[in-house]
Amino acid sequence: TLLYDNLRSRNLRPFLDCKNMKPGDKLFDHINSAILTSKVAVTVFSPNYCDSYFCLHELALIMESRKRVIPIFCDIKPSQLDVTIERLTCSDDEIHRFRRALQEAKDIVGLTFDSYRGNLSEVVTIASDVIVERLVELEAEDGNF
Repeated sequence: TLLYDNLRSRNLRPFLDCKNMKPGDKLFDHINSAILTSKVAVTVFSPNYCDSYFCLHELALIMESRKRVIPIFCDIKPSQLDVTIERLTCSDDEIHRFRRALQEAKDIVGLTFDSYRGNLSEVVTIASDVIVERLVELEAEDGNF
């Protein structure tokens, strides 16, 4: 939420499900649409990230749509991330898809947040700056800047 608020204060239009969706909205429709229409994606990895079907689905869609990705690793190292979701929850094909996306995301230089150090405001500011830089780069590549 802090990152969302920081980006809004910079006149950007970030998407965060709890801020952009209303009761009755179809979860996957809105999230998938937001991912597909975004220019930059921020993934916030936590120790429980890989336990969530929704997080892994979003990550796979982000990686498959070739978005610029800015990973933020919160209290976890990239090497510690692995798909831990149970096979009862999804098919072998989905697990393979999730693992492929996770491996690709782990190979991207990201930001780190260590809750023991308490550097959250610093990470939010740096992440916001990086997002703006990436958007400027994309505009320049598209010839719109």
